[in-house]
Amino acid sequence: MSIERVGVVGCGLMGAGIAEVCARAGLDVTVVESSDDAADAGRQRLTRSLTRAQERGKLGNAQEVLGRIAVGTEMAALHDRELVVEAIVENEAAKIELFKKLDEIVTTPGAILASNTSSIPIMKLAVATKRPSHVLGIHFFNPVPVLSLVELVPSLLTAPESTQRARAFVTDQLDKHPIESQDRAGFIVNALLIPFILSAIRMLESGFATADDIDAGLVRGAAHPQGPLALADLIGLDTTKAVAESLYEEFKEPLYAAPPLLSRMVDAGLLGRKTGRGFYSYDR
Repeated sequence: MSIERVGVVGCGLMGAGIAEVCARAGLDVTVVESSDDAADAGRQRLTRSLTRAQERGKLGNAQEVLGRIAVGTEMAALHDRELVVEAIVENEAAKIELFKKLDEIVTTPGAILASNTSSIPIMKLAVATKRPSHVLGIHFFNPVPVLSLVELVPSLLTAPESTQRARAFVTDQLDKHPIESQDRAGFIVNALLIPFILSAIRMLESGFATADDIDAGLVRGAAHPQGPLALADLIGLDTTKAVAESLYEEFKEPLYAAPPLLSRMVDAGLLGRKTGRGFYSYDR
């Protein structure tokens, strides 16, 4: 029951990371992007990451791993996959539409359709297909090649066999550590993390303290590896806002509401590391 053929939809930061760890585990990986330009950018991202890993002595042969990854733009290339992981923009409507397409395209018996969503309820994606028993969340964390945690999120309709197979894939094939969450917006990590980040943004917005001092307080006073504002920049402020909105829609708790400062920064395109500027500035 091991999985040998993996598909990934999206080759941005998360999709490329998922494709990389699967290929490094010896699996055959097909990645689909929305355009030729996006596919080219994805190939370059994979090449840079694997080359760095080889230079640091963490990987024997980058070209050998790259040889296991095919990046293109045709969804039909996913037809024979045993597992397809969706890693596109954190937008509910876009994900639902994609799952409808995957349901028609992926014909391997028993194939699992998984989402890397960080907040959207899996049930909404599962019922868009004719195989909800084979749909679940497999949520990786950034940077995927480095962080070992994976959240498994079955919906009420996910078959226990699908969850067990996904757990074996994560544990035995990818050598990562799975935790299992009920199908609630934000799952385990983001349901705890996002209110913490939003609280730091409100503190900055109110003039209570500077970004540097807020982050230093958590790094030097609470032994966090990085402060909440730097972490928001790493996650992406657009993703942070999208997760907050999903949490607020589900629970209607004020602590999940996106602060005005976060909304304005997203409107301005100040999204963090990926744009070169968020709460801090970065070289690109």
